[in-house]
Amino acid sequence: LAGTSARHSPRFKMEKKVLQADAIPPTWLISTIIALTAVGVVPSLTYHKSGERLKLWPPSPLAINLVLAGLGCIATLYIIPGFRQMFIKAGLYGIDLNKNTTKRDKDGALVRDENRKIIGIKISEANGVISGMMFLVIMFLYIPFAFADYYPQGPESFPHMKLTEFVTALLSIACMCFLGFADDVLDLRWRHKLILPTVATLPLLMVYWVNGGVTYVMVPNFLTGILGEAIDLGVLYYIYMGALAVFCTNAINILAGVNGLEVGQSVVIALSILANNLVQIQRLTHENRRENHMFSIVFMIPFLATSSALLYHNWFPSHVFVGDTFCYFAGMTFAVVAILGHFSKTLLLFFIPQIANFLYSCPQLFKFIPCPRHRMPALDPKSGSIGMSFCEFKPDSLHPLGRLIYKTFRNLRFVYVEPIADKKGWVRMNNLTLINWTLFVLGPMREDWLTIALLSEQVACTGLAFVIRYKLAALLYNVVE
Repeated sequence: LAGTSARHSPRFKMEKKVLQADAIPPTWLISTIIALTAVGVVPSLTYHKSGERLKLWPPSPLAINLVLAGLGCIATLYIIPGFRQMFIKAGLYGIDLNKNTTKRDKDGALVRDENRKIIGIKISEANGVISGMMFLVIMFLYIPFAFADYYPQGPESFPHMKLTEFVTALLSIACMCFLGFADDVLDLRWRHKLILPTVATLPLLMVYWVNGGVTYVMVPNFLTGILGEAIDLGVLYYIYMGALAVFCTNAINILAGVNGLEVGQSVVIALSILANNLVQIQRLTHENRRENHMFSIVFMIPFLATSSALLYHNWFPSHVFVGDTFCYFAGMTFAVVAILGHFSKTLLLFFIPQIANFLYSCPQLFKFIPCPRHRMPALDPKSGSIGMSFCEFKPDSLHPLGRLIYKTFRNLRFVYVEPIADKKGWVRMNNLTLINWTLFVLGPMREDWLTIALLSEQVACTGLAFVIRYKLAALLYNVVE
């Protein structure tokens, strides 16, 4: 086999050992989670809905949320390894193609068995359903505490409308987890992936309509003379919210293919949302708008807790795969807090890498340039590094628009192109994904370093998003809230 020496290397033995282990979390990790939870709980003990300082006991709902999130994180860390073999026995597994533990022939091509299945260590799939279900358990347990400040005031003042929105948000997330798991089991087509998030948002959109949610958007300064200060989009706003859920779920799903990337980018986005919420709570004076961001915070903290636990098991070398379930769960959670928290445009700013990846991928997604089934980067068995993956085609045979895109990308050096020696007129071009573009710019690297590079791009774009949101927006709007 190619890479035989690599299969006896310490790196190969380390990968095999980790992949076959139960991956029980170490004591230091549990201690760190407890410490971080305690650090977060102390300043939040007396923070109640209006931000006023009250007595130390009973603790504030935010403190309860942090404690539940910490416990949920620890539980998720232990539950995931317990379901690994169960998922594999049920046929929910995959083979990590970018590992030396996957069998290859002398030319480096993947080896298949008599059933045409790739030979390698089985990695359990769809483990995102575990983090999703644990998130829902945390949030269900949190419901009595979320409205504790209203109990002394009597049933007449209880905010039933807010409770309805809270429960409906969880219903939409639960629906998305179920539909995402169905996708992992049934391997649905892409056209179905566009429909599922729309179905899952129906409860949220209907409650939003019943509660008289706003459907207007502010108009930039240079258009106020024509359109006024705001314009009511009506039903178009609901279409926009449904499209937001579709985009968030599929954007995370498209930017994938290396260990830890799906969960890692979701953790960075969640941290960005949380930072924005904290900034807005300090800036805003209107109580309802502050509560909108508090609503987002109590969703983001448990999401970060359960997702971080999943990231521990999904980091290189991956012990489990997250599956489409996690991408659907994460995308819907982001869409829910942005819609009900009324910061959907800000959310899109945190998706700059995902938007760039989608736009860069469009020529292949819409078949103007040949698109192979898998566009993930490729492993060099000898060096163990990850490099670009390629598609092969004859430029003259492309659609006219495809030829224009190809020539533009080549001239602007957005792609790597080389002629194929034994095929006259044919070329090899890197597949159009942000992952391959990063490898084109930085060169081949180890898989975990590739994930770190991509997450660094996500963090850098978050900084750009905050500049746009709080600095450049002031040039277009009189009031930036």
